[in-house]
Amino acid sequence: MADKGKFYITTAIAYTSRKPHIGNSYEIVLTDAIARYKRLQGYDVFMLTGTDEHGQKIEEYANASGVTPKQYVDKVAGEIRSICDLLGTSYDKFIRTTDDYHEKVVQKIFKKLYEQDDIYKSHYEGMYCTPCESFWTESQLVDGKCPDCGREVKPAKEEAYFLRLSKYQKQLEEFIESNENFIYPESRKKEMINNFIKPGLQDLCVSRTSFKWGIPVDFDDKHVVYVWIDALSNYITAIGYDPDGSSEQYKKYWPADVHIIGKDIVRFHTIYWPIMLMALGEPLPKQVFGHPWLLFGEDKMSKSRGNVIYADDLVELLGVDAVRYYLLSEMPYTSDGSITYETIIERYNSDLANTFGNLVNRTIAMQNKYFDGVICEPTVSDAVDAELKQFALDTVQKVEKCFETYRVADAIEAILNLAKRSNKYIDETMPWALAKDESQKARLGTVLYNLLEAIRYIAVLLSPFMPETAEKIFAQMNCDIKDYDSLESFGGTKAGVKVGAAEALFARIDAEKMLAEIAAKQEAAAKAEEKAKPEIEGLAEIAFEDFAKVELRVAEITACEPIKKAKKLLKITVNDGTSEPRQIVSGIAPWYKPEDLVGKSVVIVANLKPAKLCGEMSNGMLLAGDVSEDDVKVLFVDGMPAGTRIR
Repeated sequence: MADKGKFYITTAIAYTSRKPHIGNSYEIVLTDAIARYKRLQGYDVFMLTGTDEHGQKIEEYANASGVTPKQYVDKVAGEIRSICDLLGTSYDKFIRTTDDYHEKVVQKIFKKLYEQDDIYKSHYEGMYCTPCESFWTESQLVDGKCPDCGREVKPAKEEAYFLRLSKYQKQLEEFIESNENFIYPESRKKEMINNFIKPGLQDLCVSRTSFKWGIPVDFDDKHVVYVWIDALSNYITAIGYDPDGSSEQYKKYWPADVHIIGKDIVRFHTIYWPIMLMALGEPLPKQVFGHPWLLFGEDKMSKSRGNVIYADDLVELLGVDAVRYYLLSEMPYTSDGSITYETIIERYNSDLANTFGNLVNRTIAMQNKYFDGVICEPTVSDAVDAELKQFALDTVQKVEKCFETYRVADAIEAILNLAKRSNKYIDETMPWALAKDESQKARLGTVLYNLLEAIRYIAVLLSPFMPETAEKIFAQMNCDIKDYDSLESFGGTKAGVKVGAAEALFARIDAEKMLAEIAAKQEAAAKAEEKAKPEIEGLAEIAFEDFAKVELRVAEITACEPIKKAKKLLKITVNDGTSEPRQIVSGIAPWYKPEDLVGKSVVIVANLKPAKLCGEMSNGMLLAGDVSEDDVKVLFVDGMPAGTRIR
């Protein structure tokens, strides 16, 4: 295979505040699939990922945990890297922004920009969001809160260094206009131009004095380099950039062919980062691809909402490739994707077990049954064979076209359709009927050859998405022809080779049983977490304003039934005084039968964020008391009208 040149691809580096959930893991799997596909095509690929480890939030988490910031980030960075490895990602380098070489080059970058007057010292006064590590003016706030994350902001005033974004605004606009694919998809490009660039760029705060956990500004020790210059520079420091003289590796791979990032940080990568590079006199990346989010149902994942799914838990349940397949096939191109345990099990059974798995299993089984496993020369063709061959060749072209714009889910769908077409080919040719007629032996051998060759196409094309599964298919076929160039013409499978034993790639899952097991584990984990909480002497005081945020309301229970998938949950319908009935899922089944509750009036938390429990939406919470470790009593308020506010 001819070398097609270099391809440098990066993820955004993960922030080391908490263990990443499955939504965070989507990006590394997406980037890995693109990197693997490019390697398969013959590109010299360099894939970079890593961790962003400085900032005020890290310092606060470390203090709360009673450890140093370095100890804290060492632990979380280790968890992030282990999840990357668990998911089978093939990164070439894992950078940490606490790496010595990175810190030294960041200091040089900062000093260079300062000395050429692209960075200057002034004061910042405005509103600051700690989780986003962003400053905002009053006019940028939405309902008085951070426009990015919706959390509270605090007034902040401090001395700071600023990067002259305004100086490079025209140059950036001209670059974006002349490089139409720089920001992708198109919707992200329009958002950046209309919402941020055209209204006018404000100079960017690039240092802080109010915390210490950061790279020191070496010529002004009161300041640490702020996240933008520190974190964004990783893309060049990792491959050897140095203002005093860059490495051969940097000269080979830069500029990046694509940065794969979440839609929430497109602004930083298409405005701040290009201007930093312009100021340094370095080429800009060829493309920034902003992918959507993976949500739990319809909600963003959050530990406080109790809707977080972790990659290692899913891998334990379903295996690595099943998790990779779901992440890559379920995410729409521009809108947010969704994951629930129910949907991932459904896709596992329909696509992996029924379509891919069944095709491979029965084809290998028939080859063993009818020809003792030995692959025959295809000597007796029919019109239906040509259709299958053309479908396979067309699939290669479709996948290639999809990858040009990173439509990875569409690429997987094209491969799935080839598997469906191959299953249809079995129904059309009926090998079991051919096997009954000795005169049709050569035709039967041809049919099975075509099926094995179609499966080989599927395995080669699936290898970037499900590398372990692809290898299992090649092993069952006893096939060593795995290169991309072999897909240029149909017929690469070698006759005379003996296939291996037929083994199930994906065993069907009993959805009801698995969901019940998941619910039991979640319940046990919640109890363990509750037990692990330290006993606090006295009561933790809250302000009246905090209590006032909780809306307590009387509701009458109008219907109640058990949830089959979870022994401890009841599905309760209540009248809370509004025009619409409300559904609440409550873990009180061990203490109450449905018939004991209907007609009773209870107190509910009416403004609790909705959550999905065992497939059922819960829109609120009943108030109950832990009388003892094994006894819970619901707070009944019979006689009070539905809708009464409790205060």
